[in-house]
Amino acid sequence: STAMVLVSLALYGRHNIRLIWKYKRGKGEVFMRVGIIRCQQTEDYCPGTTDFRMIREKKGAFEGIEEEIEIVGFINCGGCPAKKAVLRARELVKRGADTIVFASCIQKGTPIGYPCPFARRMKEIIAKDLGEEIRFLDYTH
Repeated sequence: STAMVLVSLALYGRHNIRLIWKYKRGKGEVFMRVGIIRCQQTEDYCPGTTDFRMIREKKGAFEGIEEEIEIVGFINCGGCPAKKAVLRARELVKRGADTIVFASCIQKGTPIGYPCPFARRMKEIIAKDLGEEIRFLDYTH
């Protein structure tokens, strides 16, 4: 079925969200559709459990999000220096993501305390490539 898109303006404080895209499907359900990009080096020992719990419980970066949250995909950045991250973000959007979320391992360096040295640049090139229609969250928890 074809999705009806509703646009509303909002600003969620520290999340820097300007445009909120809501997909309305079927029975009046409204979704935020997220694609999560995580650190490739972290995936060896972090299964993303806390990322998923934050979404389910609407805590961390998802606090204050009113619509239901659907996970479109959970993928790594492609490795340093994050050149593949743009292609991966495009694929998440192609598969329906309206929000790209950088897992906390990228921006905050959790759980090992080592943030990605390419995080800022990664977000800049992805945002430039995808345009203003896509919103971004800088962390999960």
